[in-house]
Amino acid sequence: MSTLNISELSILLVEPSPTQLKVIIKHLQQEGITSIEGTTNGSEALESIHAYPPDLVMSSMYLPDMTATELVMAMKQSEAGQNVPFMLISSETDFKALDPIRQAGVVAILPKPFNHADLKRALKATIEFIDPEELSLTHYDVEALRVLVVDDSLMARKHITRVLNNMGINEIITANDGKQGVDIFSANQDAFDLIVTDYNMPVMDGQELIRFIRHDMGNTLIPILMVTSEDNELRLNNIQQSGVSAICDKPFEPQTVKEMLFRVMD
Repeated sequence: MSTLNISELSILLVEPSPTQLKVIIKHLQQEGITSIEGTTNGSEALESIHAYPPDLVMSSMYLPDMTATELVMAMKQSEAGQNVPFMLISSETDFKALDPIRQAGVVAILPKPFNHADLKRALKATIEFIDPEELSLTHYDVEALRVLVVDDSLMARKHITRVLNNMGINEIITANDGKQGVDIFSANQDAFDLIVTDYNMPVMDGQELIRFIRHDMGNTLIPILMVTSEDNELRLNNIQQSGVSAICDKPFEPQTVKEMLFRVMD
């Protein structure tokens, strides 16, 4: 059980619209959050993070001096901001605009205007990320669980690895595309208990990786969890038929990943 409450979160809110800033602050105050700092642009946000790192950064997509994606990238490259969770609040719906920030490992993406229930759920996901509980499985020693993480995004690999580490899983090998993942897995299938893979990757995508493992290698037993930002229903149906054990959206909630691991591992 987490020892941190939502009301204890310190939040940096990056929003250029004074009206939207007031609306979001009101929602946060309804959850008992009082430590809220507001800023209107990315540069001020980075200065604030450097001086006093918050528990969570919440930002609009389009800021006067940069996009939220650029803000996340800058945070990940700084010592003070690299481990601070990030939540996007935006009316943007274009896949190409949202995919880079999904890949960066944000804790949630909320629409504008957002539902208060969705905000509360996203705040709970933040708590799970900051103050995690270790995973407990009936048939596996979690500390001995061996995982292969395959993703072409370095930030996504780091984010997935951190979430797994928070659950008590530390035996993790990473690959930067499906081909490298296949090469690593082919060298010693018995070295892994679980594969976590992205879908959209160069050289060999996640679906091709799964088909190779299931059909070419004949390994139908190892659980494969796909973590993807893909929203095309036809493609997702094809992935299901290729032999994936479970599919999780990016951004994902740690609790959702836990529930999927309970299902596919136990």
